[in-house]
Amino acid sequence: MNYEEAVAYIEETPKFTTKNKMEHTKECLKRLGDPQDKFRVIHVAGTNGKGSTCAFLTSVLREAGYSCGLFTSPHLVVINERFQINEKNIDDETFLRAFCKVKALADELVEEGNYHPTYFEFLFLMGMVIFADAGVDYVVLETGLGGRLDATTAVENPVACVITSISFDHMQYLGNTIEAIAGEKAGIIVPGVPVIYDGNDPKAAGVIRAKAQELNSPYYEVTRKDTEIIRNTRSGIDFSFKNEYYGNTVFSIPFIAVYQVMNSSLALKTIEVLKDVIPVSADAVKKGLLETRWQGRMETVLPGVIVDGAHNEDGVAKFVETAAHFQKEYPLTLLFSAVDDKDYTDMIHTILDKIQFKHVVVTQVGGYRKVPAEHLAEIFRENGCPSAEVCDDAEEAFKKALAVKGEDGLLFCVGSLYLVGEIKTAILKGIGK
Repeated sequence: MNYEEAVAYIEETPKFTTKNKMEHTKECLKRLGDPQDKFRVIHVAGTNGKGSTCAFLTSVLREAGYSCGLFTSPHLVVINERFQINEKNIDDETFLRAFCKVKALADELVEEGNYHPTYFEFLFLMGMVIFADAGVDYVVLETGLGGRLDATTAVENPVACVITSISFDHMQYLGNTIEAIAGEKAGIIVPGVPVIYDGNDPKAAGVIRAKAQELNSPYYEVTRKDTEIIRNTRSGIDFSFKNEYYGNTVFSIPFIAVYQVMNSSLALKTIEVLKDVIPVSADAVKKGLLETRWQGRMETVLPGVIVDGAHNEDGVAKFVETAAHFQKEYPLTLLFSAVDDKDYTDMIHTILDKIQFKHVVVTQVGGYRKVPAEHLAEIFRENGCPSAEVCDDAEEAFKKALAVKGEDGLLFCVGSLYLVGEIKTAILKGIGK
């Protein structure tokens, strides 16, 4: 089997099926030689911001001289993005080698009348094999959906657990209240292992704190009050994290979204909590934050072009917060799309309630989950934006939005990670450069 056939095999595995029991995942790891025991893990869960927090942690650890693996989801262009070693996507040969090991195990399980690994479980098992074979020191491990029942929770001995902001998303799987969702995310907490968490939502914070106390796990809460933004420009943000350990240090991050201050602060607190386990110099922390790169979350992909995969209530609200800051100085253009299992009507209403755009282009993405561009445009018109332009093809829509943006404007491409993937693919073809 070659690389293309391996990717096709994985993509044909149903993504949203009944999860296998945790015992199944642990048995799979055991039969693979317990690869997860060959490195130390920082386990990260949350609704929004967990990928960014993982990226900050990875960049700091790398700058400190450690070999580091990163497992995240979803991918935007190629599936290899889910597995990074020292901040680079694995190559196709490494992917195929790990695939063959896990595929052999899956075949054995099916022959025995057991369960085939789920889509995410298969990728997680591959990740553990990849990082063990590479001999990394640490792995920053992002959960898929939830936490308590997530395949990644089969890793039983992390050095720290991190929980980012909690909000409403995937409610059909995780529950209809913030407390219920927080309870699922808090399922990654391990007895005696420190947990660092976003404490801005009192309901979520209370659930996480109670779970940590129940398991005798040291817990550390981070809130916006612990930070002070010094400067926010289209090139990034300078801020301080106000505690005794970091003192008056000013940190810089290459992102324009204010919420990235919280994500980077969670990483800062984690590095502080682990200072006796993972020594990291102050210079490595500063440089690691400054050089962090993360795809699809308020990411500047071209001068004046920002992509954001925000697709739930909290994510869209945070996008609006950022755009509102910049509309005072720059004319804004919007390229928007969404998929049919998201509340795109409310997303559009939230965006137009606070932001005035020079021009809006709508398109359609997501294959069978697509929402017709004309339908999205109609919702824009109903919410006071009569000039929304329809362009069914995402690449052509991006070209049109770029042309409208002009030299002095900002273009925000928002609403779906599928849209982010389409734009990144277009840029790889040279569009916009």
